[in-house]
Amino acid sequence: MSSRKRSRRQAISDLVLEQGAATVGALAEGFGVSMQTIRRDLDALCEGDMLHRVHGRIELSKEYLNTPFDQRADTNLLGKRAIGQAAAALIPDGATVFISIGSTPLAVAKALQCRKGLTVITNNLSVAMALSDELSNRIILPGGEVRLPDRDILGNDVLEFFSRFRAEFAVFGAAGIAADGRLLEFHTTEVRATQKICTNAQQSILVVDCSKFGRQAPALGDNIADIDRVIVDRHPGPAFAPLLDRIKDRLLIAEGEPT
Repeated sequence: MSSRKRSRRQAISDLVLEQGAATVGALAEGFGVSMQTIRRDLDALCEGDMLHRVHGRIELSKEYLNTPFDQRADTNLLGKRAIGQAAAALIPDGATVFISIGSTPLAVAKALQCRKGLTVITNNLSVAMALSDELSNRIILPGGEVRLPDRDILGNDVLEFFSRFRAEFAVFGAAGIAADGRLLEFHTTEVRATQKICTNAQQSILVVDCSKFGRQAPALGDNIADIDRVIVDRHPGPAFAPLLDRIKDRLLIAEGEPT
């Protein structure tokens, strides 16, 4: 395979990961090639189970699509509340904190409502609103287009925004966690944003409920073994025991071990 073809197919895959779908016509115009060439690319890309063809377009398979934000936010409320409280206990008044997108980082923000003098750097509008009632807080947001219904901001401008700051803590979630410990997201921009805040923070804090272990998502991030602190609501079960044993000194079970 030529390098040009390989690069084009990778770019098509990345585009569908970002947007969820793309038409043959739009891809042919965007890459300056014929529709027949794009169809051959799509045939190759759809040989796996992540992408599939539907009526002149390529889409992410259903199992790789994310659940709507409000539905996620209303799921496992007690577990997310426990995670939020455990994470907030690590963050003192006056701290500078990156908080990423997602419903579990939002639970951390709600638990931080008792803190004062925080500097919060976030692309999550729900987080900003949750912490805006405390007038001693400083809340810093990027510019750009708000992604609905998630009420967050993503894109290259967000990466440049995060690169301008340093923080004591980076609080973030993940769409899924693979058996080998790789963190998974639905968009590559989410991966890059997480990597940027972790690089620019003194301590990285991953907050996930146990349902994320084994959940599928297409974009690969860093490994759970590289995170400073991991907070989960409950132990995800014996299948992930070897993985969690590797990080047991950095693992916090928010609801406690079962008796």
